[in-house]
Amino acid sequence: MTLDRVSPIRYRRTMRATAVVSVAVLALFAASCTKSSGSSSTTSSAGSGSGGQQVQSSASGPMCTATKYGAPKLNLKSTTVGFSQSESSSNPFRATETKSISAEAKLLGIKLIQRNADGDVNAQNSQIEDMIAQGAKVLIVAPENSDGLKPALAQAKAKKIPVLTIDRTVSGKACSDFITFIGSDFAGQGKIAADDLIKATGGKGNIAILLGTSGNNVTNARTSGFVKEIAAKAPSMKVVAKQTANFDQTTGQKVMENLLQGNSNIDAVYAENDEMAFGAIQAIRSAGKTPGKDIKLVSVDGTQQAVQDVVSGLLYSDVETNPRFGPLAFQSLMDFYSGKGVSTSVIIKDHHYTSANAKSSLSSGQVY
Repeated sequence: MTLDRVSPIRYRRTMRATAVVSVAVLALFAASCTKSSGSSSTTSSAGSGSGGQQVQSSASGPMCTATKYGAPKLNLKSTTVGFSQSESSSNPFRATETKSISAEAKLLGIKLIQRNADGDVNAQNSQIEDMIAQGAKVLIVAPENSDGLKPALAQAKAKKIPVLTIDRTVSGKACSDFITFIGSDFAGQGKIAADDLIKATGGKGNIAILLGTSGNNVTNARTSGFVKEIAAKAPSMKVVAKQTANFDQTTGQKVMENLLQGNSNIDAVYAENDEMAFGAIQAIRSAGKTPGKDIKLVSVDGTQQAVQDVVSGLLYSDVETNPRFGPLAFQSLMDFYSGKGVSTSVIIKDHHYTSANAKSSLSSGQVY
């Protein structure tokens, strides 16, 4: 119907209705714009995997910049970044870590090439050298162990390619062989696990420790933090067995089976990651005992299955290691190149899951 055939009254009603709709549309558009403009950090977190973004707890050491490092200044958005993952993505921690790095690079428009060493430090050396050959001008490395990457790091240093390490440290000098280490307070994790096991057992019992991979700072620190806390607060508790299970579930089950055969009096287990804890649970069941009842267990990582096991009572507690390194890693690189600099050691804040908060943490999507 054309406007010249509409009655004056109907015309006015039509115009009023149109105005109301227009105002509503404009209000909705404005609200959408406001939400979008104020949610950059939320977008970064969401793009880095489900759950909570990493929060820096503390930083120490001198500030490292590209100038101090002796590296040429680069614009990250026009630079190829290499990411070296140490272990299989079948591990939830590594899968989330890789997803976080990849998602943040995509969000920032940074070209990323990546490799996975599947637990082989020799392969990781070769892969890092391969990424350098492919044009990577800066590297983010999750080391397989602390000492094994000297050949690859030496090549990176010779070519003035900065290396940022996450989750595990590497041997060498900060702001010379690598920019910084970003990761958890591993000794603190061991201390929390010890306190929890003391509560679970009443401060008495025989402990078995499933150790992580030999030769890296994570295993060493988680072990020392735990052992020192037990000795200081629960002298009646004894570590009667400890053995490396390489942060692996299948190995963890086999090692736990052997430990139970040789030490039938074990009534507490400290697993230095969740995968080994899952293996220990199976071994305990196979031995005709009830995990969580006959043998108390604490673990470290904070994966969904482990936190669910805290809810069900299989695990007494679980200390998180937050794997969402993407936002913090790339922000650190930006600060490094901008001249602001980044501390040579950055410690993140982790959660601690117990029967009091495990269920709500799962419901809120905090757990990876």
